[in-house]
Amino acid sequence: MYGKSEDREDYQRTPRPLAAMARDLPDGHVIPEHSHRRAQLIYGSAGAITVTTPEGTWVAPPQRAVWIPSGVMHSMRTSGEVPMRTLYIEPGARAHLPASCTVITVTPLLRELLLAATRLPIEYNPRDREGRIMELLLDEFEPLAVEPLQLPLPREDVLLRVCRRVIDQPELVWTTAEAAKYAHMSERTFARHFVTEVGCTFGRWRQQARLLAAIEMLARGEPIARVSVQLSYDSPSAFSAMFRRCLGTPPSQYFGSCQREAVS
Repeated sequence: MYGKSEDREDYQRTPRPLAAMARDLPDGHVIPEHSHRRAQLIYGSAGAITVTTPEGTWVAPPQRAVWIPSGVMHSMRTSGEVPMRTLYIEPGARAHLPASCTVITVTPLLRELLLAATRLPIEYNPRDREGRIMELLLDEFEPLAVEPLQLPLPREDVLLRVCRRVIDQPELVWTTAEAAKYAHMSERTFARHFVTEVGCTFGRWRQQARLLAAIEMLARGEPIARVSVQLSYDSPSAFSAMFRRCLGTPPSQYFGSCQREAVS
């Protein structure tokens, strides 16, 4: 699109502290697990991007981006067509850069800087306008309080198998007792281990898994009625109430608000 390389390795070798790449990805595109020498900011201006690491899963709609520190193994999957704009940042380029995976709010200014950066050459001139754009980009990285778009994962194998089953089949509405039975554990032991490993109850985690699944489905353009059925809600209104309670916006308006927020 911009006449630049789409080989991510080209963005690791540049002497510049920051490099920006543009790729337009189709719905359902999967990038297998990998890591980079540099940190990465992953942003899509439409659809949604799901990023998975050994520690958890993050879903980024158009007003959010996912920060991946250098050396962290991660995979990616798109929901809907995604114009992906990604940055590769030299470790230590700024002292305030996050040390762990997190979601970053994409402000209107950060969005415009991201789009401008992808149009610059990989080895931009650091002493003119190109360099000032990149320096301002680094200054704009600031993790902010955002809605909960993260799904933590346990390290204990038996608990991880339970979580993977729910992620693969989000229509499962398991109680803690049913999840414990699947794990061949007593309910009390399962509940205690789950909170220790994940930091929340299984019921709260399961709701979060369904929420992130819903965002992915909505990003693909699936109607609310179908999403509510696929996630085993009693009715579209019950699903909409959950969605609004968690994210402050009904599902019918969520991606519209994402687009308005991104371009305002």
